[in-house]
Amino acid sequence: MPCFEQIKQGLESAGQAHVLQFWPELCEEERDVFLEELAQLDLKGLKDHCEGAAKAAASPPDSLDQHIEPIPPEFIGSVKKSGRDSLEEWERRGLLEISENCVGVLLLAGGQGTRLGVQYPKGMYNVGLPSGKTLYQIQAERIRKIQELADSKHGSKCTVPWYIMTSEFTLAPTETFFKENNYFGLEPTNIVMFEQRMIPAVTFDGKVILKDKGKIAMAPDGNGGLYQALVDNKVLEDMKKRGVKYLHVYCVDNILVKMADPVFIGFCVSKGADCGAKVVEKAYPTEPVGVVCRVRGVSQVVEYSEVQPQTAELRGPGGELVYSAGNICNHFFTRSFLQDVAEKYKDQLKQHVALKKVPFVDAHGVQVKPSKSNGIKMEKFVFDVFKFSRNFVAFEVVREDEFSPLKNADGSATDNPTTARNSLLAQHCRWVTSAGATLLDKYGNPLPLPRSEMLLCTPHPEELISDDSPPAQCEISPLVSYFGEGLEQLLKGRTIHTPFVLDEKQAKKLQAQ
Repeated sequence: MPCFEQIKQGLESAGQAHVLQFWPELCEEERDVFLEELAQLDLKGLKDHCEGAAKAAASPPDSLDQHIEPIPPEFIGSVKKSGRDSLEEWERRGLLEISENCVGVLLLAGGQGTRLGVQYPKGMYNVGLPSGKTLYQIQAERIRKIQELADSKHGSKCTVPWYIMTSEFTLAPTETFFKENNYFGLEPTNIVMFEQRMIPAVTFDGKVILKDKGKIAMAPDGNGGLYQALVDNKVLEDMKKRGVKYLHVYCVDNILVKMADPVFIGFCVSKGADCGAKVVEKAYPTEPVGVVCRVRGVSQVVEYSEVQPQTAELRGPGGELVYSAGNICNHFFTRSFLQDVAEKYKDQLKQHVALKKVPFVDAHGVQVKPSKSNGIKMEKFVFDVFKFSRNFVAFEVVREDEFSPLKNADGSATDNPTTARNSLLAQHCRWVTSAGATLLDKYGNPLPLPRSEMLLCTPHPEELISDDSPPAQCEISPLVSYFGEGLEQLLKGRTIHTPFVLDEKQAKKLQAQ
Protein backbone atom coordinates (compact mmCIF):
# COMPACT_ATOMS: atom_id res chain seq x y z
CA MET A 1 0.00 0.00 0.00
CA PRO A 2 1.40 3.44 -0.91
CA CYS A 3 2.57 5.56 2.01
CA PHE A 4 0.02 8.24 2.90
CA GLU A 5 2.54 10.62 4.47
CA GLN A 6 4.83 10.53 1.41
CA ILE A 7 1.92 11.27 -0.91
CA LYS A 8 0.69 14.04 1.37
CA GLN A 9 4.13 15.67 1.40
CA GLY A 10 4.39 15.33 -2.38
CA LEU A 11 1.02 17.06 -2.86
CA GLU A 12 1.97 19.84 -0.45
CA SER A 13 5.28 20.40 -2.26
CA ALA A 14 3.37 20.70 -5.54
CA GLY A 15 0.96 23.23 -4.04
CA GLN A 16 -1.92 20.73 -4.28
CA ALA A 17 -2.70 19.98 -0.61
CA HIS A 18 -6.41 20.63 -1.30
CA VAL A 19 -6.61 17.23 -3.03
CA LEU A 20 -6.85 15.62 0.43
CA GLN A 21 -9.39 18.08 1.89
CA PHE A 22 -12.11 15.39 2.11
CA TRP A 23 -9.81 12.63 3.39
CA PRO A 24 -11.46 12.53 6.86
CA GLU A 25 -14.85 11.87 5.22
CA LEU A 26 -13.70 8.84 3.22
CA CYS A 27 -14.24 5.28 4.46
CA GLU A 28 -11.34 2.82 4.62
CA GLU A 29 -12.08 1.29 1.21
CA GLU A 30 -12.41 4.71 -0.47
CA ARG A 31 -9.11 5.79 1.08
CA ASP A 32 -7.33 2.71 -0.27
CA VAL A 33 -8.66 3.31 -3.81
CA PHE A 34 -7.76 7.02 -3.67
CA LEU A 35 -4.25 6.29 -2.39
CA GLU A 36 -3.68 3.85 -5.26
CA GLU A 37 -4.76 6.54 -7.73
CA LEU A 38 -2.56 9.20 -6.15
CA ALA A 39 0.40 6.83 -6.15
CA GLN A 40 0.18 6.69 -9.96
CA LEU A 41 0.70 10.45 -10.24
CA ASP A 42 4.07 11.91 -11.06
CA LEU A 43 4.16 14.01 -7.90
CA LYS A 44 7.55 15.49 -8.73
CA GLY A 45 6.26 16.72 -12.09
CA LEU A 46 2.82 17.72 -10.81
CA LYS A 47 3.85 21.26 -9.85
CA ASP A 48 5.30 21.92 -13.32
CA HIS A 49 2.23 20.38 -14.97
CA CYS A 50 -0.23 22.55 -13.04
CA GLU A 51 1.73 25.77 -13.35
CA GLY A 52 2.43 25.10 -17.03
CA ALA A 53 -1.25 24.46 -17.75
CA ALA A 54 -2.35 27.72 -16.10
CA LYS A 55 0.36 29.70 -17.89
CA ALA A 56 -0.38 28.12 -21.29
CA ALA A 57 -4.13 28.77 -20.97
CA ALA A 58 -3.47 32.45 -20.26
CA SER A 59 -1.11 32.88 -23.23
CA PRO A 60 -2.43 33.86 -26.69
CA PRO A 61 -1.56 31.43 -29.51
CA ASP A 62 1.61 32.18 -31.44
CA SER A 63 1.20 33.74 -34.88
CA LEU A 64 3.36 31.85 -37.35
CA ASP A 65 2.55 33.82 -40.52
CA GLN A 66 6.09 35.09 -40.99
CA HIS A 67 7.65 31.66 -40.64
CA ILE A 68 5.54 29.25 -42.70
CA GLU A 69 5.87 27.95 -46.25
CA PRO A 70 4.16 25.12 -48.17
CA ILE A 71 5.66 21.63 -48.37
CA PRO A 72 7.84 21.56 -51.54
CA PRO A 73 6.14 19.73 -54.45
CA GLU A 74 8.87 17.08 -54.64
CA PHE A 75 7.80 15.80 -51.22
CA ILE A 76 4.12 15.48 -52.13
CA GLY A 77 2.30 12.65 -53.87
CA SER A 78 -1.29 12.92 -55.04
CA VAL A 79 -4.10 10.59 -56.03
CA LYS A 80 -5.39 13.26 -58.41
CA LYS A 81 -2.15 14.65 -59.81
CA SER A 82 0.24 11.67 -59.87
CA GLY A 83 0.30 9.52 -63.03
CA ARG A 84 -1.51 6.17 -63.22
CA ASP A 85 1.80 4.30 -63.57
CA SER A 86 3.11 5.84 -60.35
CA LEU A 87 -0.10 5.05 -58.46
CA GLU A 88 -0.06 1.45 -59.67
CA GLU A 89 3.61 1.07 -58.76
CA TRP A 90 3.00 2.44 -55.25
CA GLU A 91 0.07 0.08 -54.80
CA ARG A 92 2.20 -2.89 -55.93
CA ARG A 93 4.92 -1.93 -53.47
CA GLY A 94 2.41 -1.51 -50.66
CA LEU A 95 0.77 -4.88 -51.29
CA LEU A 96 4.20 -6.52 -51.38
CA GLU A 97 5.12 -5.05 -47.98
CA ILE A 98 1.75 -6.16 -46.58
CA SER A 99 2.22 -9.69 -47.97
CA GLU A 100 5.58 -9.92 -46.19
CA ASN A 101 4.04 -9.05 -42.79
CA CYS A 102 5.87 -5.72 -42.70
CA VAL A 103 2.82 -3.49 -42.18
CA GLY A 104 0.70 -2.87 -39.09
CA VAL A 105 -2.14 -0.47 -38.38
CA LEU A 106 -2.40 1.59 -35.22
CA LEU A 107 -5.72 3.03 -34.11
CA LEU A 108 -5.98 6.07 -31.83
CA ALA A 109 -9.11 5.33 -29.77
CA GLY A 110 -8.62 6.91 -26.36
CA GLY A 111 -11.56 9.29 -26.50
CA GLN A 112 -15.19 8.75 -25.57
CA GLY A 113 -18.12 9.76 -27.75
CA THR A 114 -19.15 12.63 -25.46
CA ARG A 115 -19.72 15.12 -28.30
CA LEU A 116 -21.77 12.43 -30.03
CA GLY A 117 -23.98 12.27 -26.96
CA VAL A 118 -22.87 8.77 -25.91
CA GLN A 119 -20.71 7.54 -23.04
CA TYR A 120 -19.08 4.63 -24.86
CA PRO A 121 -16.08 4.55 -27.25
CA LYS A 122 -16.64 6.11 -30.67
CA GLY A 123 -15.61 2.91 -32.44
CA MET A 124 -18.73 1.20 -31.07
CA TYR A 125 -20.98 3.78 -32.72
CA ASN A 126 -23.50 2.74 -35.39
CA VAL A 127 -24.11 5.64 -37.81
CA GLY A 128 -27.26 4.02 -39.22
CA LEU A 129 -25.97 2.11 -42.24
CA PRO A 130 -28.37 -0.45 -43.76
CA SER A 131 -26.10 -3.21 -42.39
CA GLY A 132 -26.01 -1.68 -38.90
CA LYS A 133 -22.20 -2.00 -38.79
CA THR A 134 -20.18 0.00 -36.27
CA LEU A 135 -16.95 1.85 -37.03
CA TYR A 136 -14.94 -0.94 -35.39
CA GLN A 137 -16.57 -3.59 -37.59
CA ILE A 138 -16.03 -1.62 -40.80
CA GLN A 139 -12.35 -1.14 -39.95
CA ALA A 140 -11.84 -4.78 -38.95
CA GLU A 141 -13.37 -5.97 -42.21
CA ARG A 142 -11.13 -3.64 -44.22
CA ILE A 143 -8.11 -5.23 -42.53
CA ARG A 144 -9.41 -8.68 -43.45
CA LYS A 145 -9.90 -7.61 -47.06
CA ILE A 146 -6.48 -5.98 -47.51
CA GLN A 147 -4.86 -9.15 -46.13
CA GLU A 148 -6.86 -11.16 -48.66
CA LEU A 149 -5.85 -8.87 -51.56
CA ALA A 150 -2.15 -9.09 -50.64
CA ASP A 151 -2.36 -12.87 -50.26
CA SER A 152 -4.15 -13.24 -53.58
CA LYS A 153 -1.48 -11.22 -55.40
CA HIS A 154 1.56 -12.80 -53.75
CA GLY A 155 0.42 -16.28 -52.69
CA SER A 156 1.12 -15.41 -49.07
CA LYS A 157 -0.69 -15.90 -45.78
CA CYS A 158 -0.08 -12.50 -44.25
CA THR A 159 -1.14 -10.71 -41.10
CA VAL A 160 -1.73 -7.00 -40.59
CA PRO A 161 -1.65 -6.64 -36.79
CA TRP A 162 -4.06 -4.11 -35.32
CA TYR A 163 -2.68 -2.02 -32.46
CA ILE A 164 -5.41 -0.11 -30.62
CA MET A 165 -4.49 2.65 -28.17
CA THR A 166 -7.27 3.09 -25.63
CA SER A 167 -7.58 5.00 -22.37
CA GLU A 168 -8.87 4.32 -18.88
CA PHE A 169 -12.33 5.23 -20.25
CA THR A 170 -12.30 3.05 -23.37
CA LEU A 171 -10.14 -0.03 -22.71
CA ALA A 172 -12.62 -2.26 -20.85
CA PRO A 173 -15.67 -1.52 -23.07
CA THR A 174 -13.56 -1.96 -26.21
CA GLU A 175 -12.18 -5.30 -25.02
CA THR A 176 -15.68 -6.49 -24.15
CA PHE A 177 -17.14 -5.29 -27.45
CA PHE A 178 -14.49 -7.09 -29.51
CA LYS A 179 -14.92 -10.29 -27.52
CA GLU A 180 -18.73 -10.21 -27.84
CA ASN A 181 -18.37 -9.78 -31.61
CA ASN A 182 -15.79 -12.57 -32.01
CA TYR A 183 -13.15 -9.99 -32.93
CA PHE A 184 -15.01 -9.41 -36.22
CA GLY A 185 -13.35 -12.44 -37.77
CA LEU A 186 -9.77 -11.42 -36.95
CA GLU A 187 -7.37 -13.54 -34.95
CA PRO A 188 -7.47 -12.20 -31.35
CA THR A 189 -3.70 -12.55 -30.94
CA ASN A 190 -3.26 -10.07 -33.81
CA ILE A 191 -5.24 -7.37 -32.00
CA VAL A 192 -3.10 -5.60 -29.39
CA MET A 193 -4.93 -3.18 -27.12
CA PHE A 194 -2.99 -0.91 -24.82
CA GLU A 195 -3.70 2.08 -22.62
CA GLN A 196 -2.41 5.64 -22.79
CA ARG A 197 -1.62 7.64 -19.69
CA MET A 198 -4.10 9.84 -17.88
CA ILE A 199 -3.19 13.27 -16.52
CA PRO A 200 -5.02 15.59 -14.08
CA ALA A 201 -7.35 18.33 -15.27
CA VAL A 202 -6.41 21.70 -13.76
CA THR A 203 -8.27 24.93 -12.88
CA PHE A 204 -7.32 28.24 -14.47
CA ASP A 205 -5.31 29.09 -11.36
CA GLY A 206 -3.32 25.86 -11.52
CA LYS A 207 -5.14 23.60 -9.04
CA VAL A 208 -5.90 19.93 -9.66
CA ILE A 209 -9.66 19.40 -10.03
CA LEU A 210 -11.42 16.89 -7.79
CA LYS A 211 -14.09 14.94 -9.64
CA ASP A 212 -15.32 13.45 -6.40
CA LYS A 213 -14.24 13.59 -2.76
CA GLY A 214 -11.87 10.73 -3.36
CA LYS A 215 -11.12 10.98 -7.09
CA ILE A 216 -9.14 13.38 -9.26
CA ALA A 217 -10.57 14.53 -12.61
CA MET A 218 -8.29 12.81 -15.10
CA ALA A 219 -8.14 12.95 -18.90
CA PRO A 220 -6.17 11.10 -21.59
CA ASP A 221 -2.99 12.97 -22.53
CA GLY A 222 -4.09 13.47 -26.17
CA ASN A 223 -3.34 11.26 -29.15
CA GLY A 224 0.28 12.38 -28.85
CA GLY A 225 0.34 10.29 -25.68
CA LEU A 226 0.91 7.44 -28.13
CA TYR A 227 4.68 7.69 -27.88
CA GLN A 228 4.80 7.31 -24.11
CA ALA A 229 2.20 4.53 -24.30
CA LEU A 230 4.34 2.61 -26.81
CA VAL A 231 7.09 2.56 -24.17
CA ASP A 232 4.85 1.89 -21.17
CA ASN A 233 3.23 -1.12 -22.83
CA LYS A 234 6.26 -2.50 -24.72
CA VAL A 235 4.37 -2.20 -28.00
CA LEU A 236 7.49 -1.45 -30.04
CA GLU A 237 8.96 -4.73 -28.84
CA ASP A 238 5.84 -6.53 -30.06
CA MET A 239 6.15 -4.85 -33.46
CA LYS A 240 9.79 -5.85 -33.75
CA LYS A 241 9.00 -9.44 -32.79
CA ARG A 242 6.36 -9.61 -35.54
CA GLY A 243 8.68 -8.07 -38.12
CA VAL A 244 6.52 -4.94 -38.57
CA LYS A 245 8.53 -2.19 -40.26
CA TYR A 246 5.80 0.27 -41.25
CA LEU A 247 2.78 1.61 -39.37
CA HIS A 248 -0.39 3.21 -40.63
CA VAL A 249 -1.69 5.38 -37.77
CA TYR A 250 -5.19 6.85 -37.84
CA CYS A 251 -8.08 8.19 -35.73
CA VAL A 252 -11.12 6.06 -34.99
CA ASP A 253 -13.74 8.52 -36.20
CA ASN A 254 -13.06 8.57 -39.98
CA ILE A 255 -15.64 6.26 -41.57
CA LEU A 256 -13.79 6.29 -44.92
CA VAL A 257 -10.32 5.37 -43.62
CA LYS A 258 -8.40 2.97 -45.89
CA MET A 259 -6.78 0.56 -43.45
CA ALA A 260 -3.12 -0.11 -44.35
CA ASP A 261 -3.71 1.71 -47.64
CA PRO A 262 -1.24 0.04 -50.03
CA VAL A 263 -0.94 3.14 -52.25
CA PHE A 264 -0.02 5.36 -49.29
CA ILE A 265 2.30 2.75 -47.78
CA GLY A 266 3.96 2.13 -51.16
CA PHE A 267 4.41 5.86 -51.81
CA CYS A 268 6.06 6.45 -48.43
CA VAL A 269 8.32 3.39 -48.69
CA SER A 270 9.32 4.24 -52.27
CA LYS A 271 10.30 7.75 -51.18
CA GLY A 272 12.38 6.42 -48.29
CA ALA A 273 10.20 8.36 -45.85
CA ASP A 274 10.34 7.79 -42.11
CA CYS A 275 7.18 9.84 -41.58
CA GLY A 276 4.25 10.72 -43.83
CA ALA A 277 0.84 12.37 -43.66
CA LYS A 278 -2.25 11.99 -45.79
CA VAL A 279 -3.85 15.34 -46.52
CA VAL A 280 -7.00 16.59 -48.25
CA GLU A 281 -7.37 19.87 -50.11
CA LYS A 282 -9.06 22.38 -47.85
CA ALA A 283 -12.63 23.03 -48.96
CA TYR A 284 -12.36 26.77 -48.24
CA PRO A 285 -9.69 29.04 -46.68
CA THR A 286 -11.18 29.25 -43.19
CA GLU A 287 -12.05 25.55 -42.83
CA PRO A 288 -11.07 24.73 -39.22
CA VAL A 289 -8.44 22.07 -39.91
CA GLY A 290 -4.70 22.11 -39.33
CA VAL A 291 -2.44 22.59 -42.36
CA VAL A 292 0.60 20.45 -43.12
CA CYS A 293 3.40 22.87 -44.04
CA ARG A 294 6.89 23.94 -43.02
CA VAL A 295 7.72 26.29 -40.16
CA ARG A 296 11.24 27.70 -40.23
CA GLY A 297 12.08 24.94 -42.68
CA VAL A 298 10.72 22.11 -40.53
CA SER A 299 7.63 20.04 -41.44
CA GLN A 300 4.73 20.28 -39.02
CA VAL A 301 0.99 20.89 -38.67
CA VAL A 302 -0.08 24.47 -38.05
CA GLU A 303 -3.48 24.86 -36.42
CA TYR A 304 -5.97 27.20 -38.09
CA SER A 305 -5.84 29.46 -35.01
CA GLU A 306 -2.10 30.01 -35.49
CA VAL A 307 -2.33 31.89 -38.80
CA GLN A 308 -4.09 35.10 -39.79
CA PRO A 309 -7.05 34.92 -42.24
CA GLN A 310 -5.08 36.74 -44.92
CA THR A 311 -2.43 34.01 -44.82
CA ALA A 312 -5.05 31.25 -44.98
CA GLU A 313 -6.58 32.97 -48.03
CA LEU A 314 -3.34 33.26 -50.05
CA ARG A 315 -3.64 31.75 -53.52
CA GLY A 316 -1.15 30.61 -56.13
CA PRO A 317 -0.94 31.52 -59.85
CA GLY A 318 -3.70 29.04 -60.74
CA GLY A 319 -6.07 30.26 -58.05
CA GLU A 320 -5.35 27.32 -55.74
CA LEU A 321 -4.89 27.87 -52.01
CA VAL A 322 -1.21 28.13 -51.07
CA TYR A 323 -1.88 26.44 -47.71
CA SER A 324 -4.33 23.78 -48.86
CA ALA A 325 -2.92 20.57 -47.31
CA GLY A 326 -5.52 19.83 -44.64
CA ASN A 327 -4.41 17.41 -41.94
CA ILE A 328 -6.76 14.41 -41.41
CA CYS A 329 -4.84 12.49 -38.71
CA ASN A 330 -3.84 9.70 -41.08
CA HIS A 331 -0.13 8.99 -40.89
CA PHE A 332 2.73 6.70 -41.90
CA PHE A 333 5.66 5.96 -39.59
CA THR A 334 8.53 3.54 -39.79
CA ARG A 335 9.01 1.51 -36.65
CA SER A 336 12.57 2.79 -36.40
CA PHE A 337 11.27 6.40 -36.41
CA LEU A 338 8.83 5.56 -33.62
CA GLN A 339 11.72 3.98 -31.72
CA ASP A 340 13.72 7.20 -32.11
CA VAL A 341 10.80 9.28 -30.89
CA ALA A 342 10.29 6.99 -27.89
CA GLU A 343 13.97 7.07 -26.94
CA LYS A 344 14.93 10.67 -27.75
CA TYR A 345 12.05 13.01 -28.48
CA LYS A 346 8.83 12.08 -26.66
CA ASP A 347 9.55 14.45 -23.77
CA GLN A 348 10.06 17.35 -26.21
CA LEU A 349 6.51 17.25 -27.60
CA LYS A 350 4.57 20.48 -27.38
CA GLN A 351 1.71 20.66 -24.88
CA HIS A 352 -1.59 21.97 -26.27
CA VAL A 353 -4.30 23.62 -24.19
CA ALA A 354 -7.88 22.35 -24.29
CA LEU A 355 -10.45 24.28 -22.27
CA LYS A 356 -13.17 21.92 -21.04
CA LYS A 357 -16.26 21.69 -18.85
CA VAL A 358 -14.97 19.44 -16.08
CA PRO A 359 -17.44 18.15 -13.43
CA PHE A 360 -16.09 18.77 -9.92
CA VAL A 361 -16.88 18.86 -6.21
CA ASP A 362 -16.92 22.28 -4.60
CA ALA A 363 -15.46 23.24 -1.21
CA HIS A 364 -18.55 21.80 0.50
CA GLY A 365 -18.26 18.44 -1.26
CA VAL A 366 -21.23 19.14 -3.56
CA GLN A 367 -20.94 17.81 -7.11
CA VAL A 368 -21.18 20.49 -9.80
CA LYS A 369 -21.66 20.17 -13.57
CA PRO A 370 -20.35 23.44 -15.00
CA SER A 371 -22.20 25.22 -17.82
CA LYS A 372 -19.01 26.79 -19.20
CA SER A 373 -15.34 25.85 -19.39
CA ASN A 374 -13.77 25.66 -15.95
CA GLY A 375 -10.74 23.48 -16.49
CA ILE A 376 -7.65 22.90 -18.57
CA LYS A 377 -6.71 19.59 -20.10
CA MET A 378 -3.21 19.50 -21.53
CA GLU A 379 -2.85 17.37 -24.65
CA LYS A 380 -0.10 16.21 -26.94
CA PHE A 381 -0.84 15.68 -30.62
CA VAL A 382 0.34 12.70 -32.64
CA PHE A 383 1.54 14.94 -35.49
CA ASP A 384 3.92 16.96 -33.33
CA VAL A 385 6.67 14.44 -34.09
CA PHE A 386 6.82 15.50 -37.76
CA LYS A 387 9.56 18.00 -36.92
CA PHE A 388 11.84 15.16 -35.84
CA SER A 389 11.55 13.42 -39.22
CA ARG A 390 14.59 13.16 -41.47
CA ASN A 391 12.47 12.55 -44.58
CA PHE A 392 8.88 13.74 -44.34
CA VAL A 393 6.38 13.35 -47.18
CA ALA A 394 2.73 14.27 -47.72
CA PHE A 395 0.18 12.39 -49.81
CA GLU A 396 -2.92 14.20 -51.06
CA VAL A 397 -6.11 12.15 -51.32
CA VAL A 398 -9.67 12.94 -52.39
CA ARG A 399 -11.83 14.06 -49.49
CA GLU A 400 -14.99 12.37 -50.81
CA ASP A 401 -13.14 9.05 -51.00
CA GLU A 402 -11.13 9.11 -47.80
CA PHE A 403 -12.24 11.61 -45.17
CA SER A 404 -15.54 11.98 -43.37
CA PRO A 405 -15.03 12.28 -39.60
CA LEU A 406 -17.66 11.55 -36.97
CA LYS A 407 -17.34 14.13 -34.20
CA ASN A 408 -20.72 15.67 -33.41
CA ALA A 409 -24.27 14.56 -32.71
CA ASP A 410 -26.97 14.87 -35.37
CA GLY A 411 -28.24 18.41 -35.47
CA SER A 412 -24.72 19.80 -35.84
CA ALA A 413 -23.87 21.34 -39.21
CA THR A 414 -21.03 18.96 -40.07
CA ASP A 415 -19.19 15.78 -39.06
CA ASN A 416 -22.24 14.05 -37.62
CA PRO A 417 -23.71 10.54 -38.02
CA THR A 418 -25.79 11.61 -41.03
CA THR A 419 -22.87 13.19 -42.92
CA ALA A 420 -20.65 10.17 -42.15
CA ARG A 421 -23.31 7.69 -43.26
CA ASN A 422 -24.07 9.68 -46.43
CA SER A 423 -20.37 9.89 -47.30
CA LEU A 424 -20.00 6.12 -47.22
CA LEU A 425 -23.24 5.42 -49.09
CA ALA A 426 -22.40 8.03 -51.74
CA GLN A 427 -18.98 6.45 -52.23
CA HIS A 428 -20.56 3.01 -52.67
CA CYS A 429 -23.03 4.41 -55.19
CA ARG A 430 -20.07 5.74 -57.20
CA TRP A 431 -18.41 2.32 -57.05
CA VAL A 432 -21.54 0.55 -58.31
CA THR A 433 -22.10 2.94 -61.22
CA SER A 434 -18.38 2.85 -62.09
CA ALA A 435 -18.67 -0.96 -62.26
CA GLY A 436 -21.26 -0.56 -65.01
CA ALA A 437 -24.47 -1.10 -63.05
CA THR A 438 -27.59 1.06 -63.08
CA LEU A 439 -29.12 2.05 -59.75
CA LEU A 440 -32.88 2.40 -59.51
CA ASP A 441 -34.96 3.99 -56.79
CA LYS A 442 -37.89 2.17 -55.17
CA TYR A 443 -40.15 3.29 -58.02
CA GLY A 444 -37.82 1.89 -60.70
CA ASN A 445 -36.44 5.26 -61.81
CA PRO A 446 -32.72 5.47 -62.72
CA LEU A 447 -30.65 7.34 -60.15
CA PRO A 448 -27.96 9.91 -60.99
CA LEU A 449 -24.46 9.99 -59.59
CA PRO A 450 -24.04 11.78 -56.24
CA ARG A 451 -22.91 15.37 -56.64
CA SER A 452 -19.62 15.42 -54.78
CA GLU A 453 -17.49 17.33 -57.26
CA MET A 454 -19.24 20.65 -56.55
CA LEU A 455 -17.27 21.56 -53.41
CA LEU A 456 -14.89 23.86 -55.24
CA CYS A 457 -17.46 25.20 -57.71
CA THR A 458 -19.85 26.92 -55.34
CA PRO A 459 -19.57 30.24 -53.48
CA HIS A 460 -20.70 28.50 -50.27
CA PRO A 461 -18.83 25.13 -50.12
CA GLU A 462 -19.15 24.98 -46.34
CA GLU A 463 -22.87 24.42 -46.86
CA LEU A 464 -22.33 21.68 -49.41
CA ILE A 465 -20.16 19.61 -47.05
CA SER A 466 -23.18 18.82 -44.91
CA ASP A 467 -25.59 18.49 -47.85
CA ASP A 468 -23.89 15.92 -50.08
CA SER A 469 -26.75 13.43 -49.80
CA PRO A 470 -26.37 10.07 -51.53
CA PRO A 471 -28.77 9.12 -54.29
CA ALA A 472 -29.56 5.75 -52.77
CA GLN A 473 -29.22 3.35 -49.87
CA CYS A 474 -26.37 1.37 -51.41
CA GLU A 475 -23.79 -0.34 -49.18
CA ILE A 476 -20.89 -2.59 -50.17
CA SER A 477 -19.32 -4.78 -47.48
CA PRO A 478 -15.56 -4.27 -47.07
CA LEU A 479 -15.32 -8.06 -47.28
CA VAL A 480 -16.54 -7.80 -50.89
CA SER A 481 -14.51 -4.77 -51.97
CA TYR A 482 -11.78 -2.77 -50.21
CA PHE A 483 -11.91 0.29 -52.47
CA GLY A 484 -14.22 -0.49 -55.38
CA GLU A 485 -12.11 -3.25 -56.93
CA GLY A 486 -13.68 -6.50 -58.15
CA LEU A 487 -17.19 -5.09 -58.56
CA GLU A 488 -17.27 -4.96 -62.35
CA GLN A 489 -17.34 -8.75 -62.69
CA LEU A 490 -20.26 -8.88 -60.26
CA LEU A 491 -22.32 -5.89 -61.34
CA LYS A 492 -21.54 -4.85 -64.93
CA GLY A 493 -24.72 -4.50 -66.98
CA ARG A 494 -27.00 -5.20 -64.03
CA THR A 495 -29.93 -3.13 -62.86
CA ILE A 496 -29.79 -2.69 -59.09
CA HIS A 497 -32.90 -1.87 -57.10
CA THR A 498 -32.28 0.12 -53.93
CA PRO A 499 -31.99 -0.22 -51.02
CA PHE A 500 -29.11 -2.59 -51.85
CA VAL A 501 -26.57 -4.22 -49.53
CA LEU A 502 -23.83 -6.25 -51.20
CA ASP A 503 -22.38 -8.61 -48.61
CA GLU A 504 -20.39 -11.82 -49.08
CA LYS A 505 -23.52 -13.96 -49.32
CA GLN A 506 -25.08 -11.71 -51.97
CA ALA A 507 -21.78 -11.57 -53.89
CA LYS A 508 -21.67 -15.38 -54.10
CA LYS A 509 -25.23 -15.41 -55.45
CA LEU A 510 -24.31 -12.90 -58.15
CA GLN A 511 -21.19 -14.88 -59.07
CA ALA A 512 -23.28 -18.02 -59.50
CA GLN A 513 -25.75 -16.33 -61.87
